[in-house]
Amino acid sequence: MKITRAGSTASVRGPGDWFTGSVRIDPLFQTEAPARGAGAAVTFEPGARTAWHTHPAGQTLIVTAGRGRVQREGGPIEEIRPGDVVWFPAGEKHWHGAAPEVAMTHIAIQEAVDGIAVTWLEQVSDADYLG
Repeated sequence: MKITRAGSTASVRGPGDWFTGSVRIDPLFQTEAPARGAGAAVTFEPGARTAWHTHPAGQTLIVTAGRGRVQREGGPIEEIRPGDVVWFPAGEKHWHGAAPEVAMTHIAIQEAVDGIAVTWLEQVSDADYLG
């Protein structure tokens, strides 16, 4: 058994190569082999968002505060709110972030495959973000 206390791991700023705008990442857990899971609380200031990316084993988002947006490649931009659970299947190209005028926090859970949990792609342009 392992207990991880909230706030026991330092917050990090979302790197500019992976995010647009102000993003804070609070690591929540990292499992040990043979498990492959990891989770973090991610807070996006208004207008902040991820770059396009994929996950080899998919990703689950649990929205805990604010209002956000998600989009999978070829699909519409969809609004997300607290209590929403979003699932992106393995390999699905997508992005997520805050609404233009409201911050958003979600818990992101994903698994690594061969040590890789995410593949980062191009930034989401302002025009694409605004729809």
